[in-house]
Parts: sequence; structure tokens; C-alpha cells
Amino acid sequence: MFNTNLVEFATGNTNAPNGGAYGADGASIISLPELLGIGGVKFGGNYGSSSLMKELEKNFRANWGSIAVGVIGIPILANVAMKLIRKPIILPANRMLKNVGLDVKI
Repeated sequence: MFNTNLVEFATGNTNAPNGGAYGADGASIISLPELLGIGGVKFGGNYGSSSLMKELEKNFRANWGSIAVGVIGIPILANVAMKLIRKPIILPANRMLKNVGLDVKI
């Protein structure tokens, strides 16, 4: 919804055109330092003639597919993968580790 990845959101390093100043990368890219008013940007961010809610809605509409895959698809895929590899890989690995004295549960 912030139109950036997690690292860029947290650090504010979104490769802005004028030397990396927060809020200079356009209204649709939103970062945490920009929201907090760090680096000369007013508290809440810089959205030109728009607002934070309008930009979040615009970003959600543009990125809803990847958001849905991330929130719904990845946990399902991880659960299926764990069930598929449990018997052939994880259980023998646990037995081997237990035999050498490293009892670790995965």
C-alpha cells in the first residue's frame, strides 16, 4: 500500500531524484521517515494536491493483486511445502541430529 518495499519504507531511501530527500520521490511512494516528518518534510508526508488516504487508496487499487498473494498465498504455500517436505527431509534430519547429540526440533 506504500508502493515500495519494506527496506525502502523503513529507511526512506527510495532513490528520490533530488539527492534522496524524503518526499521528493512523488506522492505515490510513501516511506516511514516521510510520514514522521523527518528530513524537512511536514509531519504526515508530502502528497502535492492529494492526501495520504487518497494515495493509499490509489496504491491499494494498483497493487491489490500482490497484496492478496502476500497475505493469503504465501502462508498457504509455506504450509503445503512444510507438509510435503516433513517426512522425506525434516524427520530424517531430526533423527540424525538426535543421534549425534544435537536434539533440535524443526
